[in-house]
Amino acid sequence: MLVIILQALLLFLVALPLLSPATATPSPPPTTTETTTSSGHSIAYPSFEHFNVRETILSTKITKIPPKKPTDELYEVKLIDEDHGKVKKLKILHRDNLGFSHFTDHNDRFEARIKRDVKRVSGLIRRISGGKTPASAALDGGSAAEYVVEGFGTEVVSGMEQGSGEYFVRIGVGSPARSQYMVIDSGSDIVWVQCQPCNLCYHQSDPVFDPSLSASFAGVSCGSSICDRVENSGCHSGRCKYEVMYGDGSYTKGTLAVETLTFGGTVVRNVVIGCGHMNRGMFIGAAGLLGIGGGSMSLVGQLGGQTGGAFSYCLVSRGTGSSGSLEFGRGALPVGAAWVPLIRNPRAPSFYYIGLSGLGVGGMQIPIPEDIFRLNEFGEGGVVMDTGTAVTRFPTSAYEAFRDAFVAQTASLPRTTGVSIFDTCYNLNGFVTVRVPTVSFFLSGGPILTLPARNFLIPVDERGTFCFAFAPSPTGLSIIGNIQQEGIQISFNVANGFVGFGPNVC
Repeated sequence: MLVIILQALLLFLVALPLLSPATATPSPPPTTTETTTSSGHSIAYPSFEHFNVRETILSTKITKIPPKKPTDELYEVKLIDEDHGKVKKLKILHRDNLGFSHFTDHNDRFEARIKRDVKRVSGLIRRISGGKTPASAALDGGSAAEYVVEGFGTEVVSGMEQGSGEYFVRIGVGSPARSQYMVIDSGSDIVWVQCQPCNLCYHQSDPVFDPSLSASFAGVSCGSSICDRVENSGCHSGRCKYEVMYGDGSYTKGTLAVETLTFGGTVVRNVVIGCGHMNRGMFIGAAGLLGIGGGSMSLVGQLGGQTGGAFSYCLVSRGTGSSGSLEFGRGALPVGAAWVPLIRNPRAPSFYYIGLSGLGVGGMQIPIPEDIFRLNEFGEGGVVMDTGTAVTRFPTSAYEAFRDAFVAQTASLPRTTGVSIFDTCYNLNGFVTVRVPTVSFFLSGGPILTLPARNFLIPVDERGTFCFAFAPSPTGLSIIGNIQQEGIQISFNVANGFVGFGPNVC
């Protein structure tokens, strides 16, 4: 009976909010009417957790579900008090639940993910450090789009199994709307889709978009101010051409256009998109990319004041069968989140930076100088939130101190050799559960974001090898990756300059 009571108590503690106050003084809310902080009000997350090894290993098994036919809609719209400006909330599916994957086991899937991740990080560092590519200078041109949209959301699907971007969003493109999977990218400032005629295109799961079949498609003329503001633009037959090269060598080339996008039941007109006729790179499976970065050519930037630059997402946890959401509009901002200031880097306006003051293991903060995480006056260093990076990176000295503290508190677990970019791995084959310390991010301003074990101890094969899912950064840049973001509601109030965490897991 005592064992049952203790197990029930443990389950209750694990279900508590992930956020706790660093100090006894509450932080001020970013606005007085819509958002409040949870600092001073949350219950601390436990310092240790019983991690279910057997259940996590079972989640690595690839179970393919037949993909939907191109004409089938996956939208499951739930209207929530639309007249009062609240959002339409749609579910997120994890990429592991999709059926058009070429991977046969978890090990192959893991290796492919890490290879993409290394390229992604190299590309981000090159963009921020000044090694400019056409995509590294944010597309800051304004948009002529006009919207009357209170709030909307759409289905998001993780894209790991497609061999492309980390998470997918399913939207409608054109009139009538044709459903397409799009990579969502918080570090990009352009929306583009593969278009017919396709002179050079990669494989995608849905039919390639044909602009001739859309009543709302309109090319952007060479004389448009939009064309003038897009870097590497050109002119062909009176139409504005664009070209975007990504840091990993991927690219898209085509013509700029104004088109209608459909998010569930919400229709958004006059969105400036790239209609790509030549596209190569790590987007296989998706029809294109939905940039939600900080620049004015991203979807968030184009929506502008109509949504207040506000959006919220929850990246579904791997292998759980649960769902999350991507929502736009001020109604998406939750009450009770822990809000910290967004930091803008003029050198890299596409990216969302946050303040980080330290790291913790097992409820104790590690002695790491706060300056290691600071964005300096030259635009170097800092901490970026990125949906496209999987594994969180910290500067080498911070990572090593962080790792060593974790190793010291897991001395009873059997170690094994490192795997890929991970140097701290464990052989948990045969274990049902293990006791592990939780890890924490000490955010500037007071809140502490404490992660459950599934967000930092991940399986790298089907035999019970688990690794500490962090890695050293080759520069002073820190990146909070999507593995660490999974299952946590993350909200951006760009107009007021804040990012919120929680208040609950999703």
